Amino acid sequence: MDDLRAEFIEAVLQVVESIPAGRVMTYGSIAKVLGRGGPRGVGGVMSTDGHGVPWWRVVRANGTLPGHLFVEAQQHWYAEGTPLKRGTVDINQALWNAEDSAD
Repeated sequence: MDDLRAEFIEAVLQVVESIPAGRVMTYGSIAKVLGRGGPRGVGGVMSTDGHGVPWWRVVRANGTLPGHLFVEAQQHWYAEGTPLKRGTVDINQALWNAEDSAD
């Protein structure tokens, strides 16, 4: 793996680790914060390297996740009090803006 790829993976994982319980970011919003990668790039990192971070806090723009992750993610969302609408994340209520939270 080249250094740029390793750096990107680490940057994505750091953003994910910073998302507070009960809040979410989209794949695209993480890419925007990092200024690179795009939603697919972030999704690729999450699928291969995201198991050690709170992956359920990273969702599609419509508040869902791939089907094979959905049931486990819902358990985490309910436990953390993530705002939901019909069983999926209510993006308008749950979206966390990492740029606004910088101290």
